[in-house]
Amino acid sequence: MIIGLAFLALMVLLFLRVPIAVATGLVGIAGLAAFQGWTAAFSQVGIIASETVLTYEFAVIPLFIVMGAFIAHSGIAGELFRACYALVGHWRGGLALSTIVACGGFGAVSGSSLATAATMSRIAYPQMKRYGYNTPLATGSIAAGGTLGILIPPSIALVFYGIMTETDIGALFMAGIVPGILGMFLYAAAVFWSVLRNPEAGPAGEKLAWSERIKAILGVWSVVLLFGVVMGGIYGGFFSPTESAGIGAFGALLIAAMRGRLSVKMLRSSLADGISTTVSLMMILIGSFLFANLVNVARVPQALVAMIEHMAIPPMLVIFLIIAIYVVLGCVLESISMMLLTVPVFFPLIVSLGFDPIWFGVLVVVVVEISLITPPIGLNVFILNAVLRDVALTDIFRGVVPFIMADVARVLMVVFIPALSLTLPYLVK
Repeated sequence: MIIGLAFLALMVLLFLRVPIAVATGLVGIAGLAAFQGWTAAFSQVGIIASETVLTYEFAVIPLFIVMGAFIAHSGIAGELFRACYALVGHWRGGLALSTIVACGGFGAVSGSSLATAATMSRIAYPQMKRYGYNTPLATGSIAAGGTLGILIPPSIALVFYGIMTETDIGALFMAGIVPGILGMFLYAAAVFWSVLRNPEAGPAGEKLAWSERIKAILGVWSVVLLFGVVMGGIYGGFFSPTESAGIGAFGALLIAAMRGRLSVKMLRSSLADGISTTVSLMMILIGSFLFANLVNVARVPQALVAMIEHMAIPPMLVIFLIIAIYVVLGCVLESISMMLLTVPVFFPLIVSLGFDPIWFGVLVVVVVEISLITPPIGLNVFILNAVLRDVALTDIFRGVVPFIMADVARVLMVVFIPALSLTLPYLVK
């Protein structure tokens, strides 16, 4: 009864727009007090806060966030788009395809889906409208492409999962590469399908000379180098994810300086963004750990395992039930909130059923990606709506439908072909 009331209270608080950190923290403390008393409940606040912030792994988050802020101020997003446009912009739907590839590249170095969607909407949308793209395809490709930033490493979502479940963050980064690239290809297929149905939706752009193409491609050498150093260092065993985040942040600062974008104002703005985002995520983590402690004290995972064994539910059916729960929650909650609320409940269950925790982490993030573009919440959709004020929300939601279908196909592939996620981390291991 206590745990049922706790979940009900949490849902009510979230629907009332109480911040996720406050909601999970309050419910966690009240629930622990019901089981253990107020003294024990309040003692958990200090213990969890210190253990969360002072862990070596937590340093990954602010460093990658600052790296993304430096990258965003360096003008790299625009160069990525120009390089992709130089290669495929002269195809039908080529500008939308360029947007998706550029989103994948920018997401790989920024680690943020929302930042990717906001940045690319200012760069790609005016170009697509200039060439006569219809609004649904133009906005849908940006909103969907932005979701790639949540999976392609360095991924803040995978860092959260790694911290919460004590799973190797470097292995999670490796596991996210192939599904992330697969997502880019499936999104490209969605663009081609949209243009095949309606050729006027994505007219061909201007074909550039080979000299201009080579110049545009060479302009993104710094992005490739930064990604190669950060990820290659982890995969090669030269340094840990935390060390790679520090190297990446310093490298992004050097890139900004080389491009003439480094100034006191830019440095202050980037650090302020990094600090505010880090503090917000820190509070969310503390609140989620308090709620996770309540879930463990109430023995919810053990009760779920016992129920599954009693009802003889096949393990794969359990996976699809979890996916269905994420899809439903995605209609009312944002992605990080979903992960923090559900992983403490589902992770012990998954491990007890014999599933690989690295594979499950990738699956969770892939499913959560869909929530970024599904109604009625769809944070990426609302980001575009806020940036592109002349675009109707319904047009954006219409535009993301083919990409949601592509995501469904990717979820099924990740579920039934675990090697997509597990080959790279186990080869390196």
